[in-house]
Amino acid sequence: MTGRQLGPVLAGTKVLITAQRRAGDLALALERRGANVTIAPSIGVESHIDEEALLAQTRRIIDSGVDVVVLTTGIGFRGWLETAEAAGLGSALVDALAGTRLIARGPKASGALQAAGLTPDWVAETETSAEIAELLLAEGVAGQSIAVQHHGAGDDHLEERLTAAGAQTQGLVVYRWGSPPDPVALRASVRDAAAGAYDAVTFTSAPGAAAWLTAARAEGADEDIARATKDGTLVLAAVGPVTAEPLVAAGFEPIVPERFRLGALVRLIITHCGENAEGIATPAGTLRVRAAAASLDHVVLPLSPGGLAILRELARDPGRVKSREELLAVMPGESGDPHAAEVAVARLRDIVGKEVVRTVVKRGYALAVSA
Repeated sequence: MTGRQLGPVLAGTKVLITAQRRAGDLALALERRGANVTIAPSIGVESHIDEEALLAQTRRIIDSGVDVVVLTTGIGFRGWLETAEAAGLGSALVDALAGTRLIARGPKASGALQAAGLTPDWVAETETSAEIAELLLAEGVAGQSIAVQHHGAGDDHLEERLTAAGAQTQGLVVYRWGSPPDPVALRASVRDAAAGAYDAVTFTSAPGAAAWLTAARAEGADEDIARATKDGTLVLAAVGPVTAEPLVAAGFEPIVPERFRLGALVRLIITHCGENAEGIATPAGTLRVRAAAASLDHVVLPLSPGGLAILRELARDPGRVKSREELLAVMPGESGDPHAAEVAVARLRDIVGKEVVRTVVKRGYALAVSA
């Protein structure tokens, strides 16, 4: 095992992505760093619920204007603009919005506005509709006309509160959260997470997190997932505190980046599961045992399922001698022959090095650790 070059920092790490939107971007960023990624969206996106109604509202805004437009999501604004452009109204809509007070619910909506050449007048740092309501109600909205672009889960009572305070509101419905595109894959993902097949699960929306937890409960996998997160073998990662809310309410402690961006989420996973992940210092390098693989200095080891199971058992108590019978008990299959464990250990030692897995005569085997 000498002369080994360090591999990608997430080598051997398996990550589940529960999002549909921008799942490809997230997967590519993680795969570039060595992760093995599975995509199984927990919810889908239903675009353009009533395109004719949306275009009618768009024409009214262009012709008559409004005092305030609230943009809650980047995908919602882009979808609205694309619908307008397809109907030949894109430039007119941008011109109308340029003379309107624009309020964005977080950086994604703000970024979408800026990409269209528009500047938001105010951005809600907490990415919540409640913060927007507090601002507008404190200023007073009586007699104002306010258009609210709904996010995928609906209105969050924002329109209701503004209307009660005297505003004339209209909701812009561009998309809604829908059923998962592949329910079979979703159910399999929660079962696999419960069985220890993943090192991390990512979430990019609160409805998506809630839907994944609902699927976990339906499959009877929630308790095993909870145990895995508590013992540190499974990490739940949310893009921001709003996304994390359903997880926190269910008793989980997800990791959340300081900046609520997809790139920041990737960096957090790299840090948590890669750079700062606990490893075992061995004579051949730092050993990390993941959900479905093991690596030495981030180089994935070509282990069989039996070899990985044995290495995981040895890594639970580095330096402690494990008997053939103990190792046989963790191997897949139902073999009762201790010789099977000896053969598997011999193959394991050929891969990781005899200095890493020591033979203790008449007692068994142990994982060697460096001082």
